[in-house]
Amino acid sequence: MELVYSTQNSDFDPEKRYRNPAHFDRPESGVTHAVVIGDWPKVVAAYEALGVEVSVLQPMISQPADSGNADAIVGLEQDNAALRAECDGILRLIEAAEGLSDLEHPGAGELPIRLFGALKSIHEGFEALTGERDNLAGEVESLRAEVERLKVAAAPLDNAERIAGLKAQLDAANVPYRANASVESLEKAVSELPKA
Repeated sequence: MELVYSTQNSDFDPEKRYRNPAHFDRPESGVTHAVVIGDWPKVVAAYEALGVEVSVLQPMISQPADSGNADAIVGLEQDNAALRAECDGILRLIEAAEGLSDLEHPGAGELPIRLFGALKSIHEGFEALTGERDNLAGEVESLRAEVERLKVAAAPLDNAERIAGLKAQLDAANVPYRANASVESLEKAVSELPKA
């Protein structure tokens, strides 16, 4: 079987089989003669290594028919590489957001750089809130200690007022009590007063 490798886009001979050499990855089986139109050394070398007869022809026009396509392919490959780099940058930022790695500038790509800026702002805001929370927690502890100190300081005053109130109730009922009686004994004496 004869196989023609050409980059032509039209004027195909219906009696022949054609392949585009730009997409060549390995020789096809069953080929007895390969015709290569243009400069495609990879195709020629692969078929010659198998012992297949190879004919190399120059294209009928001086410039290869796929030169525009080659530029487009190169452009697409560059775009693909840029998109892969952006994807890798975004994946690293996601890992940083999940706490699996440190938050680092992605270096390239509009989307990763914008995402980095947003994540950095969120991270800085979170750190600021954490600092405020820690400060407020310290202030709460300080206020609790102050409340406890004030309770301890106020307890004797409360007991003195309470003792005076209990003694006044006992005096009104003409019930005798000791001058140095404890709060508990005064409360017991008041509870034993007859209900009026």
